[in-house]
Amino acid sequence: MQKITPFLWFDQNADEAIQFYLSIFKDSKVIQESRYPEGAPGLAGTLMSATFQLEGQRFMALNGGPTFKFNEAISLFVDCQTQAEVDALWSKLTADGGEESQCGWLKDKFGVSWQIVPRALGEYLGDPDPTRASRAMQAMLQMKKIDIAALERAANGA
Repeated sequence: MQKITPFLWFDQNADEAIQFYLSIFKDSKVIQESRYPEGAPGLAGTLMSATFQLEGQRFMALNGGPTFKFNEAISLFVDCQTQAEVDALWSKLTADGGEESQCGWLKDKFGVSWQIVPRALGEYLGDPDPTRASRAMQAMLQMKKIDIAALERAANGA
């Protein structure tokens, strides 16, 4: 097991969330599940917790009830190679009630915050020419989903 594993607290829809994430990301699987026993706080037989893997990264999920909610203070950062990957993940993660935010951030239908970021963004923002980097930053600040071609045009002053 990896040393540090993100732990996600869901109300009562961890099963649904896990299946949703497994349908989106490659190299994904459920590793282990625990069900509530008779006399436990949850309904006997329903998912209590699970360990699952997305793109080789392990996560744990708990059906812990409505006590805690997700917020933007913690997000899952996805390093994307291409615009097509950004577009596909953005579309899937905002589907069915997800919400777009600024600068490559979104919330999925479960309230989990994600950053869907093309690697090119870091390259433009880290450009050794501060004018190019600044133009890319200004363009990014106007975006919801990151558009690599628009970043390039902005960096080039077009």
